[in-house]
Amino acid sequence: MTRNIEKQHLIMQAAEKLFTSRRFHEITMEDVAAAAEVAKGTIYLYFRDKEDLFAQTCTAGFDELCELLQSEVPENASFAEQLLGMVRQIAEFFERRHQLLRMMQAEEARMFYMKGGVHDRWMEKRKKLVSAITAVLAMGVSAGEVREDIPPEVLANVLLGMLRTRARDLSGAPPEVRRHEVVVDLFCRGAGVTARREQYAK
Repeated sequence: MTRNIEKQHLIMQAAEKLFTSRRFHEITMEDVAAAAEVAKGTIYLYFRDKEDLFAQTCTAGFDELCELLQSEVPENASFAEQLLGMVRQIAEFFERRHQLLRMMQAEEARMFYMKGGVHDRWMEKRKKLVSAITAVLAMGVSAGEVREDIPPEVLANVLLGMLRTRARDLSGAPPEVRRHEVVVDLFCRGAGVTARREQYAK
């Protein structure tokens, strides 16, 4: 079983590199097989077709992020520490896996127009990530540090959007404005001058 998982992961790694270097329709399953150094038939043991391979490669990013949040963000820490730790893990993942982020964003745009198994699987994986973020923000609500008039799930999507923007559009911004603490400060206190707190700026 472990060997099969490793083989599947190898194929997905090869697919990720190809899908971010060329357009979807320009890539064949033969290309993926060659890049992964496996027989073409081997790919079909794990993936139904190219659409399924693309979708599974993208949704694997949600699983990786959830595993990171579970293993790297301490459960017994304060809300502020958990929030900063969560932001750091997601931001660094987006930086480290920028090619996968591009794929995930492209796939997310397509999900608005798709139905069926692929759409359902995508939404299930995305919901899992949002739920992990929501759990931390709900802790902030209980502690009186996060406003309670907006559902934590909505706030989780806002925070995720901020982190995607940071990775996608602010790669060339000065390092001091890309700091994880700045993201947390903007999320918690907004852009107003009077709302800024030094504990998030340090």
